[in-house]
Amino acid sequence: MNDKFWYLKSCELFERLTPVQIQRLEARARSRKFERNSLVYVPTDAGDSVMLLTSGRVKIYHITSDGKQAMLAIIDPGEMFGELAMLDSGEREEFAETMEASSIVLIPGSAVQQLMEESPQLSLGVTKMMGLRRRRVERRLKSLLFRSNRERLIHLLLELVEKYGQQTDEGIRIGIKLSHQDLASIIGSTRETVTVVLGELQTERNVIIKRRQIILTRPKELAAGIGVSPPPVPQSPSRDERMKKQPQFGS
Repeated sequence: MNDKFWYLKSCELFERLTPVQIQRLEARARSRKFERNSLVYVPTDAGDSVMLLTSGRVKIYHITSDGKQAMLAIIDPGEMFGELAMLDSGEREEFAETMEASSIVLIPGSAVQQLMEESPQLSLGVTKMMGLRRRRVERRLKSLLFRSNRERLIHLLLELVEKYGQQTDEGIRIGIKLSHQDLASIIGSTRETVTVVLGELQTERNVIIKRRQIILTRPKELAAGIGVSPPPVPQSPSRDERMKKQPQFGS
């Protein structure tokens, strides 16, 4: 089996397509490799393709009027981004940049549109994916509007635990390394403020910080303190770890 074919078939969005449909998609897709901190696309680029990340990590962000980076999402292996190309081939509205060396499969939006017309399940999957991402953005916007810097950072740490949490003897480790500037970009704050708040949380023994890794020692108490439910902690290997065990392919 062609490696690119395997990645398309293993993508949750395409898993219900027939082998013939997958082969048609694979024939029109192409793969590229990007170095760390490379721009995948920028605003005003043509949004004519949807992208599947097969390895590495990508961040999606805007640049604010005062020149600051406002991060919208972090894309992990097996996830798609640039999904508006499935509905509209207009210009991109945000930046996509690799956070580490990455491999990406580019799929023409027209190819996905054709399959959506053939497969109600694919159309439903696209609708659900867009709805979920919109809900996440809306939830983050509400957090930015009505919470303090401390509450915003705690809310973000709990979100990261839900997606990347790994149980350890010391607590729940967030299995993704983000700089203080990355965290600040997500919550609409400054690196200095994030550093101060993390220091407070560490003094209170709510977190342990080791080599850019954050461990939450008392996530239930942190969640209760900002009035949200504690996040579930995945016990199985992360998607990142599973994908790394699969065959890679070149551009």
